[in-house]
Amino acid sequence: MKKILGLLIIGMGIMQFATAQDTGNGGGFDKSKLFVGGNLGLAFGTYTIINVSPQIGYRFSPLFAAGVGLNYSYYGYDDGYWKYKQSYAGMSIFGRVYPIPQLFIQVQPEVNYIWGSQTADGFAQDPPTYKIPTQFVPSLLMGGGAAIPAGRGAIQISVMYDVLQNIWSPYYHQAVYGFGYNIGF
Repeated sequence: MKKILGLLIIGMGIMQFATAQDTGNGGGFDKSKLFVGGNLGLAFGTYTIINVSPQIGYRFSPLFAAGVGLNYSYYGYDDGYWKYKQSYAGMSIFGRVYPIPQLFIQVQPEVNYIWGSQTADGFAQDPPTYKIPTQFVPSLLMGGGAAIPAGRGAIQISVMYDVLQNIWSPYYHQAVYGFGYNIGF
């Protein structure tokens, strides 16, 4: 719980810092600085992966943007002997710094709730099913990417890494590659 609270404090600090840097026309909310985006991932076969992760953000200045996101991921594996099902549902906040308009550095604290099961289907008449412990799992994704202007938004390509490395994290021991499109209002 202390880690989750710490992640939220870091994220709020990033958003507060970005708000303080706004040099817009008299401050206040400007809906033209809003953007939406996220990720959608699908894979089917022996491995099944479904990921839906919408995000909404605000461009506080040309240098800083921040926002929030929701996510749901399902991972399944079935080779005829083993059946494995695991789901994650969670939320995140993110902060981005744009040293130049086409490149960004991102910090994204995230917390996911996990559940699932594993069955040794091909080894017994009545195979036992093992439940994956349901729990909240914190992650702290850090990395960067490119934002390529396209129409009213930008194509975004990123690489991030979970620096907390919780064994139950969906990002455990792997880089997180992102490809998406952010649409401005």
